Amino acid sequence: RNSACPLDGLTNMSKDLAWRFSQVFGATSPAPVDEADIISTIEFDQTGSFLAVGDRGGRVVVFTRSTPTKTGKLPEYKFLVEFQSHEPSFDYLKSLEIDEKINAIKWLPRRSASRFLLSSNDKTVKLWKIFTKTAHRFTDLNITSDYRGRKEVIKKLKVPKMEIEDVAVMASPCKNYENGHMFQINSVSPNSDQQTFLSADDLRINLWNLDVTSECFQIVDKKPEDMDELSEVITSAEFHPRHCNIFLYSTSKGCVKMADMRANALCDRHSKQFEHTVDSKNSSFFADFLSSISDAKFSRDGKFIIARDYVQLKVWDVRKEKEPFKTFDLHNHLRSRFCELYESDTIFDSFKCCASPDSKYTLTGTYNNKFVIHNIARGTAVNLEAAKFQPHKAAVDLSRKGTINSLNIPLSPAHHRMSNGNAKAAAAHSENLDFTKKILCTAWHPKENVIAIGTASSLFTYNAVDADK
Repeated sequence: RNSACPLDGLTNMSKDLAWRFSQVFGATSPAPVDEADIISTIEFDQTGSFLAVGDRGGRVVVFTRSTPTKTGKLPEYKFLVEFQSHEPSFDYLKSLEIDEKINAIKWLPRRSASRFLLSSNDKTVKLWKIFTKTAHRFTDLNITSDYRGRKEVIKKLKVPKMEIEDVAVMASPCKNYENGHMFQINSVSPNSDQQTFLSADDLRINLWNLDVTSECFQIVDKKPEDMDELSEVITSAEFHPRHCNIFLYSTSKGCVKMADMRANALCDRHSKQFEHTVDSKNSSFFADFLSSISDAKFSRDGKFIIARDYVQLKVWDVRKEKEPFKTFDLHNHLRSRFCELYESDTIFDSFKCCASPDSKYTLTGTYNNKFVIHNIARGTAVNLEAAKFQPHKAAVDLSRKGTINSLNIPLSPAHHRMSNGNAKAAAAHSENLDFTKKILCTAWHPKENVIAIGTASSLFTYNAVDADK
């Protein structure tokens, strides 16, 4: 029973979705974009009613979902508030500049009328409170506006009234979680116990209490005694969505490790390790760069782990460590250009990934302002470009021999033999790629098939409907 496929019986139920453009925020013109305006992270809250966007300038912009006024019109997001979360600073002990770029945003579960979120740059995590402030004024007073202290006879006593003059949404910092990291923070993840959260940098993962800013506990420490022996760094970390004692973290060696805090106070010894070893005969100089996982997340139900590296997106069943449940190729057609990508540092681009609320689909980005939505059960993919007007694209079947991959490029020779015509088409497509146009940040609504895509300084939202409709 335990070895059964978690998606058995769902293949026919998991339909492909037709995606429709909904909104765009920010500049869409081809003009150069200021570095500070580039989007660095996107995050929905637990209800999907709020959407937070962070950029490289240290700003956080929050959108709220509005109720449609017309029948049949889909809900849309509108601007709510913008605030400066982090400022550039300087570490005088290390003579190191600390950028204001927002690396991670996470919403905390709602407990009151106010909303709380965690935002992080390279060194500091901050807790922000977003609330509504109402300004009132008094009317129908018993004195005139030109009263100067002289006595007046009040013939009729009036009861003053208090009216709402203005309503403003504001953001204020509540707590700063500082001095917990020596290296750059790459991940922040709230715990399901609603009392703690973790923050991860290249070598350590810390556990914080939301109410305590003076200390934290190291639950993973990968720093060797001699830094010359360093061979592996942490690239992302996340708590399990349901079990407060379980968390995962990914590494630059291409493996995802799951740890249980009940086993040890220091979780250097993982409980499970998900790693797909590559034959040494097929390895190359770029193997270490390509296998480094840029992002790993649990699915909403906690049954799957999705992990994204530069070339592939893998879906793991948490009960099976030997091999991934599904593997989707993304950048195999770029193998002939790896030298060029390495020299320009493009090969180090960190693409994020996420899963749908029902854990049937995955979402990740690629180049040419395109993003890919994979159907896990069927093994199909839909490849779309972030643009205002989107032509309908049929799903591509990845599960049968002789098909093409999610980028409409013939698969590599390791999957099947390519004809000369297909090989030329793949080469031509790779030559036409614009590596400056890329989608690194993606987010999926926690309850509906609504996605948010970040490309340069533009934020796109899409809604999905059944492909049969």
